Amino acid sequence: MNAESQITGVVLAGGKASRMGGQDKGLMLLNGKPLWQHVADCLRPQVNNMIISANRNLDIYHQSGLTVITDTLSDFPGPLAGLLSAMQQTSAEWFLFCPCDTPFIPARLVERLVTQRHHAPVVWVHDGDRDHPAVALAHRSLAPLIEDYLARGERRVMVFMRQVGGHSVDFSDMKAAFRNINTLEDLQTHQERT
Repeated sequence: MNAESQITGVVLAGGKASRMGGQDKGLMLLNGKPLWQHVADCLRPQVNNMIISANRNLDIYHQSGLTVITDTLSDFPGPLAGLLSAMQQTSAEWFLFCPCDTPFIPARLVERLVTQRHHAPVVWVHDGDRDHPAVALAHRSLAPLIEDYLARGERRVMVFMRQVGGHSVDFSDMKAAFRNINTLEDLQTHQERT
């Protein structure tokens, strides 16, 4: 990817957050700051532009001054719908997607994904133990493929990404940076640690 390539950072905050008791996960406070904002603050210096993908509490997200997009598909069909919506509503060539529940992402996330991409249309984080397919750098050319995949009723992010020739990038040296805040207990644990 050349230096002129534009990357738009996308905070994925559009899920149901069923493990958070249905509360809007992106708006849950970690040390006084909403989870989505932890992610955005870390991504902002790494990308050319920032947007938020959200489906609820849009007025609150709009107060950030960032562009807020909503899923073009109904019924919360998952992370791929967020990827597709960003590609359909934003003109960037590349997108760096990151869920709002990963507030500890590293400052050199984009740099490593870009340098380890090796011509793949999508790459994602592997922390040494597990894949994090929603933390991904993806090219806009995937939009029609995502649309077709979702139209067939498929939802599995990893299956799609492998089918289109994507691969993981090793982040095992910074595994802790990809801890998820999935539950209220997780949130409380990390409040107490810091």
